[in-house]
Amino acid sequence: MKTRPDPRQKDPQADLECLARAFAGLTEPEQVTAFLRDLCTPAELEALADRWKVVPLLQQGVPYREIHELTGVSVTTTGRVARSLEHGHRGYAAAIAVTSATPESE
Repeated sequence: MKTRPDPRQKDPQADLECLARAFAGLTEPEQVTAFLRDLCTPAELEALADRWKVVPLLQQGVPYREIHELTGVSVTTTGRVARSLEHGHRGYAAAIAVTSATPESE
């Protein structure tokens, strides 16, 4: 009989690192897009895109309510993104640095 891993022995940190390595191994935006479409539901993709969409507006100092009017993203989501920008793990900052250095963003 095939043995299965005990689900109680999950290691969320190791699982996240494995997922991060998968993303890091993709070199083309089209590959990342395909992976995201396979990995996420349409609602999850929309939520991720919404969060990313408000980052430049927050950096420009646009008020939360105006961001909502411009994008349709909730004030609550915008607040969460703002907190992550200020007090998170610097992931947004790393992504901003990479995307602002690419010719496509100019």
